[in-house]
Amino acid sequence: MAERTAGAGADPYFPANGDPRYRVHRYELALDYRPGPNRLSGTARINAIAGRAPLAEFLLNLADFKVGRVRVDGRAPHYTHRGGRLRVRPAKPIRAGAAFTVEVQWSGNPKPVRSPWGGLGWEELEDGALVASQPVGAPSWYPCNDRPADKASYQLSITTPSAYSVVAGGRLLTRTTKASTTTWVYEQSAPTSSYLVGLSIGKYQTVLLGDPGLGGVPQAGHIPARLLTEFSRDFARQPAMMELFEELFGPYPFGEYAVVVTEEELDVPVEAQGLSLFGANHVDGARGSERLVAHELAHQWFGNSVSIADWRHIWLNEGFAKYAEWLWSERSGGRTAQALAGIAHRKLSSLPQDLRLADPGRKLMFDDRLYERGGLTLHAVRCALGDDAFFRMLRSWAALHRGGTVTTSAFTTHVARYTAAAEPLDDVFASWLHETALPPLPSLGAAIPARPPYPPSNSGSA
Repeated sequence: MAERTAGAGADPYFPANGDPRYRVHRYELALDYRPGPNRLSGTARINAIAGRAPLAEFLLNLADFKVGRVRVDGRAPHYTHRGGRLRVRPAKPIRAGAAFTVEVQWSGNPKPVRSPWGGLGWEELEDGALVASQPVGAPSWYPCNDRPADKASYQLSITTPSAYSVVAGGRLLTRTTKASTTTWVYEQSAPTSSYLVGLSIGKYQTVLLGDPGLGGVPQAGHIPARLLTEFSRDFARQPAMMELFEELFGPYPFGEYAVVVTEEELDVPVEAQGLSLFGANHVDGARGSERLVAHELAHQWFGNSVSIADWRHIWLNEGFAKYAEWLWSERSGGRTAQALAGIAHRKLSSLPQDLRLADPGRKLMFDDRLYERGGLTLHAVRCALGDDAFFRMLRSWAALHRGGTVTTSAFTTHVARYTAAAEPLDDVFASWLHETALPPLPSLGAAIPARPPYPPSNSGSA
């Protein structure tokens, strides 16, 4: 199957989002948010680079806000703002390959953008707000080149009433209180897709998980005080997950990791870069959602650091995170990956056989079958390669593409390097990725041993 080079064209599932004629190097966002009236005002400074052709105009995605000012390299351009697209025509065309700076001021009442999956992006809560942008919700709160392949660094400055905490992905640089407001400044230096810029505003208590003083990854939880006891149990084994995933996938790709639990219920947790958001319904004191804790953490490697070039390849995010759930279960004394693969296979065998994993189409890109079949595909690769080659392959995949974008064909090419010349995996990939019929259940000889020992499923604390 022919595929575009990563970042080379418009996303086929969302052609109205993003502009492939340029790429962004850095966003600097200064936001002021008032939870009571749900009022957001912001200024964005966007450093970008034109593509291979002169840029007579370019697009940014931005929802229905009032745009107060636009500048390109300090000069006023002509611009229009309709249908969630800010079309900017500079005073003179930008040279091919030239760097340029865009400044945008906007204000209004943020709300989710409409999508086939309901509202996406900025969500006003009963007392605060959160951002859940996958796949196209980022324009609900800031102007951006909204395509997953266009990754940039970010600095976020958010001013809110001082009663609220602000949590964003990245390192907290400063927190400054003045009168009744506090300004929080976060820096995310690693390349980040627009939909993965996470933000939560609420009244939280902060706790530390693990012991970063021992050289581990700094991990923090931000939770309502009433849920502290339950959280301390439900997330107790996250540091052990981090340890395992670093062993299996390679070093954690960012400087820190935070989890937020909101006061409200969420249908599913939300991953962002360096940050995951859970609903109060995911905290029960009985580790009822522990597989989701593993799933969201695994996305930091697969989806966030190693990102997809366009949404056709979403299985590279979700299939990998699903398989990480199974690996965590296997290594922490739960069901083996083989047992969980069998459960998934039986489930899929009773459902319609009309999903093509390598290009599911927009309608099916978040179908539960994609997650399960993606996990099974990786299990099939593991069965074919054997554990030693399989985990060397995963670590190399995460290292080679750290901070970059990938496609399905890039993955199959990568796997081929770890395959014996006499045993190529062409048939495995053809049946699991490109055909809709469910292949037979792959079989693994033996599970990887539970080493080093992790806290048993009924013990441990945050």
